[in-house]
Amino acid sequence: MELPSLQTWIVFYLISFVLLLWAAFLSAQGSTLWVTFFLVIVVTGINFWVVYGVVQRQAAKKELQKSLTQGLQRD
Repeated sequence: MELPSLQTWIVFYLISFVLLLWAAFLSAQGSTLWVTFFLVIVVTGINFWVVYGVVQRQAAKKELQKSLTQGLQRD
């Protein structure tokens, strides 16, 4: 499976990790618990959405390649 450049994934997950650390810090403070839950839900939701999109694009690409090479296969 081909993935976008590694640098893009590193930056994406570093930003996610920083947001989760910030949420943990806010949770330790205790006064902004709803912000912590919101940040965790947003970060995990965006992560799942991005990974799902990558998997869907890969499946579409594989299907396109299969349909383009269907007449070229030898039995």
